[in-house]
Amino acid sequence: MQNMSAWMQALSGLAIGGALGFAIQRSKLCTFGAIEDFLIGGDSRRLRVFALALGIALLGTQALVLAGILNPAETSYAPVAFPLLSIVIGSVAFGVGMALVGTCGMGSLVRLGTGDLRSLFVVFVLGAAAYAMLRGMLADLRIGFLERFAVPLPEGGTDIAALISRAVGFETRPLIAALAGIGLCVLALRDVRLRRTPRLVTAGIALGLLVTAGWILTSILNDDFAGPNRPQSLSFVSTVGKTVYAGLMNVSAFGDFGVGSVIGTILGAYVAARQAGQFQWEAFDDDREMRRHLCGAALMGAGGILAGGCTIGQGITAGSMLALSWPFAVAGMVAGARLGIAILVDDSPGTLLQRNFSRLFGRS
Repeated sequence: MQNMSAWMQALSGLAIGGALGFAIQRSKLCTFGAIEDFLIGGDSRRLRVFALALGIALLGTQALVLAGILNPAETSYAPVAFPLLSIVIGSVAFGVGMALVGTCGMGSLVRLGTGDLRSLFVVFVLGAAAYAMLRGMLADLRIGFLERFAVPLPEGGTDIAALISRAVGFETRPLIAALAGIGLCVLALRDVRLRRTPRLVTAGIALGLLVTAGWILTSILNDDFAGPNRPQSLSFVSTVGKTVYAGLMNVSAFGDFGVGSVIGTILGAYVAARQAGQFQWEAFDDDREMRRHLCGAALMGAGGILAGGCTIGQGITAGSMLALSWPFAVAGMVAGARLGIAILVDDSPGTLLQRNFSRLFGRS
């Protein structure tokens, strides 16, 4: 019989995911939309919402670390070796896939909750690709090849604050957390237009608090005697894969915080859409759109595992932990999203490469 701790964590994930799905649907917040607004339209408002969320999550999470409630070394964001090549390749692939689908993993779950059947297709493909890279037929490629190029890290802490503290010879975590967290919040709220959009500000605050809540509950509810179970918070790649696996193969796998958060996000978005009268069944317009979503979902699933998370899992959750992977993964996802947008605009990767080649060598 599965231990009660796992099911309690699953219920906490369901509650946190429900609150997240409700808030994101009400605010119409989307990580890819925020990146697209900034890169194409020069509008940083929605991107600042994620900066606000990160600032709040960082302050809350680091307070937990300093209080001794959360140990970074026990999380998945403090590896003994840093798989830089895997993170770079995976994050760029995830960014391209995000552009092809038009949203990230969290956004796909929220869309599914509003009746978008295209997202049902995306969630299943993303989950299958993620599980194949995590534990299936692609796992040997990840472990046996890409992660062989990992950079060894020193013992005694491998997050950014721990590495800086080791380098300077004294504890810098409180200073780094305060400066980074407060700085991000100030940077976000400096935008007058954002301050005049309370639904976005509320969503940013909710996202930051919910990431912190995830760390708290999975730390408190963890039962060391029942088996190893890392503290975790919101992330939507491996958890989607585990949810698909649980539904198809193993009911006991539903006893997991991440699986609960996936289901909760869908349900929260459904409730929000119903209350606002925005629930509507939608499907693919044609086979071309379906192929685009198929490729994008596969890239997000496989790439997200290589990168160690999605735009939320790396961009907010890993960032709150000051994980070394965080800046590399975020930069790769933004670059991948920009490449994906270019592919969509130029209609095909071949056309994009041809145009860049022509520009490089001065050919028309």
